[in-house]
Amino acid sequence: MTDFSARRVMMVDTQVRPSDVTKFPIIEAMLSVPRETFVPRDKREAAYMGENLVLRQGRVVLEPRTLAKLLDALDIQPDEMVLDLGCGLGYSAAVLARLADAVVAVEEDEAMATEAQQLLSQASVDNAAVIVGPLAEGAAKHGPYDVITVQGGVEVVPAALLAQLKDGGRIAAVFMEGALGVARVGYKADGKVSWRFVFNASAPVLAGFEAAHDFVL
Repeated sequence: MTDFSARRVMMVDTQVRPSDVTKFPIIEAMLSVPRETFVPRDKREAAYMGENLVLRQGRVVLEPRTLAKLLDALDIQPDEMVLDLGCGLGYSAAVLARLADAVVAVEEDEAMATEAQQLLSQASVDNAAVIVGPLAEGAAKHGPYDVITVQGGVEVVPAALLAQLKDGGRIAAVFMEGALGVARVGYKADGKVSWRFVFNASAPVLAGFEAAHDFVL
């Protein structure tokens, strides 16, 4: 039997803490949520590797370091509501649920969304709900949100999503420029979002978050 709890401690000690993530709620959440539960069965042995874990073509569970550093920069409070885009099988939603008051998770793959909701229920995560729909459209009817997280790469963030962020709210995403990417946090004030660089990271660009490329003949 694999000792996943020992691997979880090792993940935090070797990937999270050395990345200058020291906030107790984040450490506690990442020690508590069984990452192996929220990945495909045949990938469980790789659940705690320090790299993005592929769910299917173009979709990953962000590596622990990336997720932890995004959460650290967002500084989510216990009374806040979070929109989690691209939750996959629910790992990010489960971690966020330990930090926030409530999580609305969006997943466009219906099979993954159904499984995510089942796994969250089995893990007694009762303050996160999974909604099926295009990631780039968010979930306006449940907003506005204090925090928005994007569990994958982006080239652009649609205005429709930024509109779902409360004034004073934050949004985090990994902006990809070719093979390289940077994590940025956007802060909304007076209806406008200003972005700040946080750290280097990479993830596949999600559908609906691609930049419009002009074709030149």
